[in-house]
Amino acid sequence: MDTKQEIDIQKEFMKKVKELNNKIQKYAIFTMGCQLNENDSEKISGMLEEMNYEKIEDIKNADLVIFNTCCVRENAEDRLFGKLGELKKIKEEKGTIIAIGGCMMQEKHITDKIKESYPFVDLLFGTHTLHKLPEDLYKILNQKQKEEDIIDIDGKVYEGLPIKRDSNLKASVTIMNGCNNFCSYCIVPYVRGRERSREPKDIIKEVENLAKSGYKEITLLGQNVNSYLRVEREKNIPFEQYKGINSFATLLQEINKIDGIERIRFISPHPKDFTDDVIDAIAKCEKVCKLVHLPLQAGSTKILKDMNRKYTKEQYLKLVEKMKEKIPNLTISTDIIVGFPGETEEDFEDTLDVVRKVGYEQVYMFIYSRRIGTPGDKMENQIPEEIKHIRFDKLKKLVENKIYENNQKYLGTTQTILVEGKSKNNENTLTGRTDSNKVVIFEGDNDLIGKMLKVEIVSEHMWYLKGEIKHGRIFTNDAKIS
Repeated sequence: MDTKQEIDIQKEFMKKVKELNNKIQKYAIFTMGCQLNENDSEKISGMLEEMNYEKIEDIKNADLVIFNTCCVRENAEDRLFGKLGELKKIKEEKGTIIAIGGCMMQEKHITDKIKESYPFVDLLFGTHTLHKLPEDLYKILNQKQKEEDIIDIDGKVYEGLPIKRDSNLKASVTIMNGCNNFCSYCIVPYVRGRERSREPKDIIKEVENLAKSGYKEITLLGQNVNSYLRVEREKNIPFEQYKGINSFATLLQEINKIDGIERIRFISPHPKDFTDDVIDAIAKCEKVCKLVHLPLQAGSTKILKDMNRKYTKEQYLKLVEKMKEKIPNLTISTDIIVGFPGETEEDFEDTLDVVRKVGYEQVYMFIYSRRIGTPGDKMENQIPEEIKHIRFDKLKKLVENKIYENNQKYLGTTQTILVEGKSKNNENTLTGRTDSNKVVIFEGDNDLIGKMLKVEIVSEHMWYLKGEIKHGRIFTNDAKIS
């Protein structure tokens, strides 16, 4: 059975569940982890709303509660089990259906614990069976039975699932699933499977439809976006030729041509796969943001080797230098893990050295968390938690100092931002982001929401900038502000 037939079957189950739900049902969804998980949750919401469900925030009033889990960090497990404890009494009183999906469900020790300690959970589904939610839900509603729908083999790429997006301005578009890198700290290849790229035509069609619906910014998603279609090329796996797209660079170039899209972002690339054609595409495509997320993870060549990252400190810095030479106004963000097994003070100093030399715009910092099933979990010389936290605090201080320094370059400049809406902390101000993903707060009318707007930066506040619209000088993408 091909994927289209499988999706058609699920659409029939959507109709059946809707018939069972003769009145609108309420659902709440908790999303943990990365933007790929957030994108999956939008698909879950899309399917549920086709089945006569309405999203709410309060789990006490929900008929269905879904957890879309992440297993990258240990605290995600703690959050999940804490929420399940809260739900037990609610389920006893209301009969709430509880479903748990996502990466964590691909880990047998987690599903075993749930079945043993939380037997009231109705549905467990994995990363490769998300599309079967309508069928699983129908069985629970119609047959009053618990369901477990998890497979260990690599899943397929499914097109045509409904999607309910959280924003009407910015959208994430998954271009590939899975990962082939097997970094020794990371569980993702074991729970997401091997790399599988979407067909170019399907990606372009999705972005074109988003543009027609008024979306201004898209983010291309994948565990390793710059290896898009690489496996297919290397293993001669057929894919449909479309507009000459045969790589990540050519995909960027084609999306750059789509009218209505103003900004293109992508996460996450791998430094070892950052080829010259991708660098050239970023430089030449005016819609591709010049903020590049370039995960470092560690600055020590020895630790990078232990992490199985396949590049050295020197190669990473050389890549940064090349990118800065070729891409005007480049800014860089990164991920850093502190306290990987065997990390010495000298190794940690190498990480600090890279932070000083690169001058990152943003740094996502993590304390190493052991994950069962990864090589890192079995390594000797695990770092004591106290030392991890001391190093983390030292890194945090350096990063904040560098961010303060970087912020100074914005003062007095005019920045183009996409106005996203009202500020969460002050309804009298609006908020948007620069090309480099800096949050900008400014005063303005609500009719500016959704526009590309130029503002002058007048002050910096570490995690955001404050801007002003200068009368008679500032333009949106289609009108002068007067």
